Amino acid sequence: MTNCIFIIAHAPLAQAMRDCAMHVYPECAATVIALDVLPHAEPEDTLAQARQLLAHAEGQGLLVLTDIFGATPANVAQKLVANNGNAKLIAGVNLPMLFRAVCYRHESLDALVTRALVGGTQGVMQVAITAPQNQNRRIHDQNHRDHQQ
Repeated sequence: MTNCIFIIAHAPLAQAMRDCAMHVYPECAATVIALDVLPHAEPEDTLAQARQLLAHAEGQGLLVLTDIFGATPANVAQKLVANNGNAKLIAGVNLPMLFRAVCYRHESLDALVTRALVGGTQGVMQVAITAPQNQNRRIHDQNHRDHQQ
């Protein structure tokens, strides 16, 4: 059996992230659930909605991913995992984290949390702009000199 991954975030992020995961991993549709929290939604209504979605969830454990710690989605998520020894919560979700979680959803819940956190942090990096010296030289023009910095 596999873990269920529940994304709860400010609209439209949760569903958009789920859609990205389904694009790459369509076979995990039953185990990845999303709930977009609308701007003026009452936390109690959001919690009820989340519980309703999770009532049909397949899985042995529950990994809840939310966007911003301290915001309404995260506060609702904390209530979902409270008193549930088989649920974990991570705030600060990003797409590399979600993809890593989906890839390793069959592992134990603790291992899944570790994999998701590593994926999320390793997926954030500064990307350098390619400098001229890193570009392919034109070999057909032997007199051409590329500017080197």
